[in-house]
Amino acid sequence: MTAKRLHVAVVMDPIEDIKPAKDTTLAMMLAAQRRGWHLSYLELRHLWLRDGVAYGRAHPVEVRDDGADWYTRGEPETLRLADCDAVLMRKDPPFDTEYIYATYILERAEAAGALVVNRPQGLRDMNEKVYTAWFPECCAPTLITRDMGDMHAFLREQGRAVCKPLHGMGGRSIFVLDAGDKNASVVFETLTEYGTRYAIVQRYIPDIVTTGDARVILVDGEPVPYALARIPSSADNRGNLAAGAKGVGRPLDDRDRWLAGRIGPVLRERGMLFVGLDVIGGFVTEINVTSPTGARELDRQFGLDVAGALMDAIARRVDG
Repeated sequence: MTAKRLHVAVVMDPIEDIKPAKDTTLAMMLAAQRRGWHLSYLELRHLWLRDGVAYGRAHPVEVRDDGADWYTRGEPETLRLADCDAVLMRKDPPFDTEYIYATYILERAEAAGALVVNRPQGLRDMNEKVYTAWFPECCAPTLITRDMGDMHAFLREQGRAVCKPLHGMGGRSIFVLDAGDKNASVVFETLTEYGTRYAIVQRYIPDIVTTGDARVILVDGEPVPYALARIPSSADNRGNLAAGAKGVGRPLDDRDRWLAGRIGPVLRERGMLFVGLDVIGGFVTEINVTSPTGARELDRQFGLDVAGALMDAIARRVDG
């Protein structure tokens, strides 16, 4: 393992707005700082390109595991991103045009020698809902379409289905419909904007009520040995912590390990070092590559250091 003092730049949402007890990005920064590494903090608005070179207006930052006082931010300085050993791209969705532009800037930093986690091309290519199509053997029946008639036919075929937009996060705009539901047309019209946008419809998996929507975290392609099962409240269908679900850790089972074995090596090969698989009833429903969470909850429940494992993976890549 490298003894070099790495410089890690972190692109994220405003640090003053995070919830430190739950924030996986803060866990990553704390893990880097424990190793004596230098941290720089940036937001998307701090990135730019000049003559093909990626720059950032970066703030040196120190972090603390303190829910009332978790950071000290220094004065900004212009930073050539390729002068960093690693850049963590941890900006939350929406995955909009501005996000895509930022990945182009980060790709120029990668081309000049910085390790970008996760890899910018992968962030663009791997839509968190659509990319499940590359692993159909791991997934429940899924339809991605703009055609509302096809959505109705899928709902009749499955009996019950989950419908959601392709760009959402945190449980936003997720609907559960039964065949014959009189609201189905309104939901399909809303999600597709009357057939002008793609949306996803998946078979409803009833296990979510009892065993939850499990987050399996992959670090450099290898699964963390425990999953965070997010169990919906009795008043909601959504297994999302942001929507009020309860996070309960559990050991991985054989099916989790099989899913990780199918998907993890592909993601590692494509430079996706920190990924969250959403698993319901043994089926992958999403492959989260932008800013997966759940590390702090697993750390607390099982005495892990998930972010530390990522820092070890980064050090290995920098050494390699």
